[in-house]
Amino acid sequence: MPRDLGPIFKAYDVRGVVPDQLDEDAARRIGEAFAGWAGAEAIAVGRDCRLSSPALAGALMEGVTSRGVDVWDLGLVSTDLLYFVSGDLDVPGVSVTASHNPPQYNGLKFCRAGAAPVGEDTGLGEIRSLAERDGGGPTAVKPGRVAERDMLDRFVEHVMTFVDADSMVPLTVATDTANGMGGLVVPAVMDRLPVKLIALYQDLDGTFPNHPADPINPENQVDLKRAVMENQADVGLAFDGDADRVFLVDEHAEGVSGSLVTALVARAILEKEPGATILHNLICSWVVPEVIKESGGVPVRTRVGHSFMKQVMAETGAAFGGEHSGHYYFRDNYRADSGLIAAVIVLGQMSKAGRPLSELLEPFKRYFASGEINSRVDAAAATMERLAAYYRDGKQDRLDGLTVEFPDWWFNARPSNTEPLLRLNVEARRADLLAEKTDELLALIREGAS
Repeated sequence: MPRDLGPIFKAYDVRGVVPDQLDEDAARRIGEAFAGWAGAEAIAVGRDCRLSSPALAGALMEGVTSRGVDVWDLGLVSTDLLYFVSGDLDVPGVSVTASHNPPQYNGLKFCRAGAAPVGEDTGLGEIRSLAERDGGGPTAVKPGRVAERDMLDRFVEHVMTFVDADSMVPLTVATDTANGMGGLVVPAVMDRLPVKLIALYQDLDGTFPNHPADPINPENQVDLKRAVMENQADVGLAFDGDADRVFLVDEHAEGVSGSLVTALVARAILEKEPGATILHNLICSWVVPEVIKESGGVPVRTRVGHSFMKQVMAETGAAFGGEHSGHYYFRDNYRADSGLIAAVIVLGQMSKAGRPLSELLEPFKRYFASGEINSRVDAAAATMERLAAYYRDGKQDRLDGLTVEFPDWWFNARPSNTEPLLRLNVEARRADLLAEKTDELLALIREGAS
């Protein structure tokens, strides 16, 4: 029977409450559809530690094998491990995960062979249509086979190629993996480095009993910051539920923005590859393209979102790309994102400099930023037009939402892909100007709030 799966198909993945929105029937349908759409002989499937993940992964694999396609069952994986396997084995992949969402959620992240992205405009819409029509094809005469494959050691070896562990000095590193999949991959890598590891919530537990696996929320970094101070750690690393994003805390327990991490990693990449192209999304700080140019690189500005970042990386041959949201992409990681690779590069830079992280980042602290502020609005498009008219004297572009730039400040306002929200980012050369313009913009935006 046909089934409406629209509510769980988002811009970049599938996400929903289990079993009300996402159940085994939906997972099986999607497995059938993905197998038919991908046209591959085998598909890699991994899952996170949520309580619903084994059943959903099993149903997904049933769907795949019913179309005569083999499955590499990776078992428990971080999403960046799944992307690595897709690149390394040159097979499409699916990760059963809801990333940072609460325990009652689950979802699916997809990639084509070589870890190429799958989003709304690159196949996800077709997969949805096929899944809604009972998979969109006949059952195979001979079903595919399922073979278990453990790729953790191979992934760890790959991550280690991004850092010279032999030349590193000892560091004390606090990590908070929030009972998510970082508990699998982070210690496996840290064991290979000269690191004293202070590990919080390393046990895999899909109920996330200590705090939500969403480190972009400062409330969920409280325990990590305390651990940094109590253990005099050199750095704190917070990973989200599927461990593809990382957020840093310096030795003073101060949070480090994704823009500063992007600038630091970009500089490290350019030391090894002078003249390389480096991507940054349009809500990154002004400091990011400045540092890229100062380091001899070529900055390229992109839309927000992994499918756009990976597409532009493929088009330009960029060596690295960073997003303010904690996603970091590496050409030598099949253009896929990995918080763990970004983290080891930062540790390598700290070791090489022989200085605390706060001092290493000080040259990048040139501007004042609002962070992302979400406002619920009735009509995001009309609100952006009102902003465009009000700030018509600024330099404007529509690469992603509305960006308006003035000599001393800039802002970007863009609608959410999944909710009736307008997302605002503001940056200025002075703290008082940032406060003034942020208040001004929010007043204008919320005139049209629901």
